[in-house]
Amino acid sequence: MLEAIATGKADAGLGLALRWLKPLEQGFDVRITAGVHGGCIRLLGSKAANIDSLESLRGKAIAISDQASPAKNFFSIYLAKKGIDPAQEVEWRQYPANLLALAVDKGEVQALAEIDPLPYLWLKEGKLNEIATNLTGEFADRTCCVLAIRGSLTRGEMAVAAALTRSILEAADRVASDPADAAAIYSGYGGRGSLEDLATMYRSHTHHRHPVGAELKKQLLLYTDELRAVNVIKRSTDPAKFADRIYLDVLS
Repeated sequence: MLEAIATGKADAGLGLALRWLKPLEQGFDVRITAGVHGGCIRLLGSKAANIDSLESLRGKAIAISDQASPAKNFFSIYLAKKGIDPAQEVEWRQYPANLLALAVDKGEVQALAEIDPLPYLWLKEGKLNEIATNLTGEFADRTCCVLAIRGSLTRGEMAVAAALTRSILEAADRVASDPADAAAIYSGYGGRGSLEDLATMYRSHTHHRHPVGAELKKQLLLYTDELRAVNVIKRSTDPAKFADRIYLDVLS
């Protein structure tokens, strides 16, 4: 989706901020116009291996779906804030997303980090502890998923960019007010899990909270600064200037 938008093959896309920020630093011609929701990234630990806290992860391996995944980026930030070096004190091992829980079962890793719906469904099976999500602690009000719009569209057709943004925020409100309906729609496109599971999962997210304006720009600044601290974003990148460059207010 990142490439499709940047090359003009798509007008807009939803994605996780912690996936977008590095490509944007590298020059993708895309502008973020809204936050959509938070809460869809989970860190789960093996009950069999007694992984039930961040501290218990020291010296252990965490399964991820790719080395630049939003889950790895977020929990690298989270571990670092709690005094655990994400580069030296844990090991990140890559597997296909649908095999992360199997890697834990086989003892190849002791935890996994991934975006919903898979970790939510695995948690229900009872073999894993939820150690943290991207709503834990100081991140309770952060957005994770954002709307990004192709730069040429924002420059040439601002009204269209605004309409796209409003439609996505209306959809987020609809998910918040009627998660069962959202689950039925998602399931029709191949979504995993029962309708009840999916609706409950949506209720655990913050679809009612979708920041724009100064609030979203501040969140982008914070994420940028945090990613600099774990060596994802270059140390020379100025977080405030970067947030100003990548965010566009299309609703005022």
